Amino acid sequence: MSKRDYYEVLGITRGASESEIKKAYRQKAKELHPDRNSDTPGAEARFKEVNEAYDILKDANKKAAYDRFGHAAFDGGMAGGPRASGFGGQGGQGDFASAFSDVFEDLFGDFMGGQRGGGHQRTTRGSDLRYNLKINLEDAYSGLQKSITVPTSVTCSHCNGTGAEGGTEPVTCPTCSGAGKVRAQQGFFTVERTCPTCGGIGQIVKNPCNICNGAGRVRKSKAVSVNIPAGVETGTRIRLSGEGEAGLRGGPAGDLYIFIEVADHALFQRDGINLFCRVPVPMATAALGGEIDVPNIDGGRSRVKVPEGSQSGRQMRLRGKGMPALRGTGMGEMYIELAVETPVRLTSRQKEILRDFEASCANSNNPNASSFFDKIKKFWDEIKS
Repeated sequence: MSKRDYYEVLGITRGASESEIKKAYRQKAKELHPDRNSDTPGAEARFKEVNEAYDILKDANKKAAYDRFGHAAFDGGMAGGPRASGFGGQGGQGDFASAFSDVFEDLFGDFMGGQRGGGHQRTTRGSDLRYNLKINLEDAYSGLQKSITVPTSVTCSHCNGTGAEGGTEPVTCPTCSGAGKVRAQQGFFTVERTCPTCGGIGQIVKNPCNICNGAGRVRKSKAVSVNIPAGVETGTRIRLSGEGEAGLRGGPAGDLYIFIEVADHALFQRDGINLFCRVPVPMATAALGGEIDVPNIDGGRSRVKVPEGSQSGRQMRLRGKGMPALRGTGMGEMYIELAVETPVRLTSRQKEILRDFEASCANSNNPNASSFFDKIKKFWDEIKS
């Protein structure tokens, strides 16, 4: 059976650029990968066909030979042709094990942050750090600048992060030639692993620094200034770029994440940008009406008028006396809940006055109580009948 045109296999034209060829290959390889098509007949054969086509077209010399001679350039039928120059493979398949390894490198290399080729150092990024910071509600209201001490790893000042002693420089790893990876043939597959000698960095230190032992970083606590904006609440996360652990041997530093916890307050309860405050009111003030002073989160106070005949649980709203919005403008509200207080430790005279007052009251003075007891009487009457 004759082979299909490689451009047709990848679904591209002969004038396709290198990026277009790579894009078409990735799409086809993902679509036909055996792991996704275990129940599809012929998918594996098509997957191999796509790899074979890409192995030829991704190489400029092989592609030029294919454009000129077609499949004949690689089937051994041309003496002194590209096959004799090392372009061909075994049985016209090319180095399929290497091509199959390229599937994973091409598909996942960019995602994993890998780099193809060798001859240069691969730095290791430092770890991200988390710091839990507890503040009070007043600080959450106004915002603040706070200095914290974070235990972390910092760049070694003795070797300036190189990990090498006495001004020497790291050298290219002899095992992986600076690639940071080594390949081993296992039957049909070529398996790629992190270089065991350099740990994937691509370089080794022959004369390690006496202070950091070649790591390029040392454990040390450092002071960090944190700007906490007004309106933060429990669960707010603040990211400080580059304030995490120093990278290995000069690698970029990680990030520091500050997680905010706002402590409970003695007077206020918070719900988003709104505040709630339960205020006790003397019985006489609730009955006759009057004015009371209530605290504000900013340290001030507001005078509130209590309507005559107010009951426990009645709520009143103070506009703009809540918390500031974290990402936006405006302020929340503060809601006051009245708690009518029954007087205690009465004198004989006070008790006498209250008994006279009670005797003088009619049902209209206590409408809720009268309605409640009317419902009780009706309930008992229904039971009796």
